[in-house]
Amino acid sequence: MNTVVKMNTAKDYTINAEIAETAVVDNHADVATLASASMLVEVNISHWVGKKKDKKASQVVTDQNNAKKGVANVFKSLLSDNDDLIAITKLVGRIRDTHAAMTMPWSNSGLRLLPTKQFFKYQEVMTALRDEFYKLVEAFLNKYEDAVIDVQMDLGGLFSRDDYPTLGELRRKFNLSIQYTEVPTGDFRVALPQQAIDELKSSMTASFQNNFEAAMNDVWTRLHKFLTRMSERLDYSDGETKKIFRDTLVTNVTDMIELLRVCNVTGSSQMNTMADRLEEAMSGVTPDALREDDYFRAETKAAVDQAIAALPTLDFDK
Repeated sequence: MNTVVKMNTAKDYTINAEIAETAVVDNHADVATLASASMLVEVNISHWVGKKKDKKASQVVTDQNNAKKGVANVFKSLLSDNDDLIAITKLVGRIRDTHAAMTMPWSNSGLRLLPTKQFFKYQEVMTALRDEFYKLVEAFLNKYEDAVIDVQMDLGGLFSRDDYPTLGELRRKFNLSIQYTEVPTGDFRVALPQQAIDELKSSMTASFQNNFEAAMNDVWTRLHKFLTRMSERLDYSDGETKKIFRDTLVTNVTDMIELLRVCNVTGSSQMNTMADRLEEAMSGVTPDALREDDYFRAETKAAVDQAIAALPTLDFDK
C-alpha cells in the first residue's frame, strides 16, 4: 500500500533550484530502510531532589490564613542551597536536553529515534555525561552526612532527622541508564489467526507511519525555530538600533545542517536539498561579520528567509 505524503512547493530557489516534490512512500520499504538506518534509545534518570512536604507546617499556614485544607503546602529544601546537589540537578537537565537534541521523538513511552550515523557521536557524548553524573553523585555522597548536620540551623524547627535517607538508601536514588533497541519491523511470529495478524500489522504500519512523521517533523520544527530566530535578529540596518544576538544564532543553524544529513534515514530529497541550501547560505557566515557588515547581514537574512519559505508545511506554532 502506498501513502502519499505532500510537502509544500517553494518558488524561486536562489541557492538550489530543486524544489520539494510530492513524495510517494512505500510503507514496507520505509520500515525496512528506517530499521536498518536507525535504532531506538531510551534514557532513564533518577536522582534525589532534596525536597519534602512538611504536613505540620502546611497545616499551620492553612489554619493561620483560615484557608481550606490542601490549598497551602510547605515544601522544605532539606539541604538548603547545597552546591553539590544543585550541580547534579543542573547536569540532569543538560543530559536530558542533549539526549533530545541528538535524537528524534518516536513514542510516548520515552523511546527516541537515533540514526546509526549519529550512534558513535551520541554514545561518546552520553557516556561522558553519564561518567560526569556519577562523579558528581560520589562527591555529593561523600559530603552528605556533614551537610545534614550543617543544615539543621538553617531549617530550625522544620528540621527532622527522619526526613533524611541513610547513605545507602540515598545512593540507590541516583541512577542513569541508556538502553538501545531495534526499530520494530512488524515481523509477527505469534500463534494467532491470519486475520488477527493482518490487523496487527495494519495497526503497526499506521503507528509506524505516525511515529516516523513525528520524528521527521521534529527535525523540521527545530530548524524552523532556529531560522526564524536568525531572521528576526538580523532584521535591522546600520541606521537602526542594533539587535543583540549571541554567537549561537549562527552555530544553531550550522549544527542543524549536520542534523539534517544525519537524521535523513530514508534519503529524503527535500531534506538533502535543504541541507545543501543551508550549507551554501551559511558558508563564510560568522557572528562578527553579521554584526559589522550591513550588506552581508541583509544578504544572509534573505537567504534564511528563502530557506524558511521552502520548509514543509507544518503547524510550527504548536
